[in-house]
Amino acid sequence: MESAGVSLPPIEREVVQVFSMVAEALAGATDALLGAETAEARRIVAADHSVDELTDALSARIWEEFERLAPDNPQLRRLVGLLLVLPELERSADLAEHIAQRAVANLGLTMSPLSRGIVQRMSEVATEMWQSAARAYATGDAAAADLDEADEELDILHQRLTDEVAASHMPASTGAQVTLVGRFYERLGDHAVNLALRMERGPGWPRTAPTEP
Repeated sequence: MESAGVSLPPIEREVVQVFSMVAEALAGATDALLGAETAEARRIVAADHSVDELTDALSARIWEEFERLAPDNPQLRRLVGLLLVLPELERSADLAEHIAQRAVANLGLTMSPLSRGIVQRMSEVATEMWQSAARAYATGDAAAADLDEADEELDILHQRLTDEVAASHMPASTGAQVTLVGRFYERLGDHAVNLALRMERGPGWPRTAPTEP
């Protein structure tokens, strides 16, 4: 996911790949949850190990670059910024995995129709937020303001889901799990906003047009 005329260094291309993996896991976990696709859900749960391994490998490579560069080199600040981004990506992938785990347990089959609709919309909003965050990372464009608006919608949807759990006749165990699922989507939105803010204000940001080292 690179903008026209901008070539990202190899490490940064892999970070963009992690963004895409998180967004794909989020969308796939929701489809598996609402479609009762347990095989796909298990695949997403298993695939979370790939995100963990990739983020660990990237962290190690970034620290190697950190040691190599002079302290006053602006690239150093950039690498520190990347180290702050990677944990947010890993935690967000874990949240998508948690949703997929509920799909493995066939939670979607016992949810009320309204709660299913709210979850579907929460997934759409959260996925769009992550896609926007990925574009912002790849291109250096600001995205925090737009993500803030989407995050507000997620908060409203989360409250609607909580109200539906309280008002519906879903089993108590189902209601508890649906409440957790809503929280997972809300946290995914928070992480997307945090990443956008970090990219606009944190060490090594905002991006200047990157070049191959």
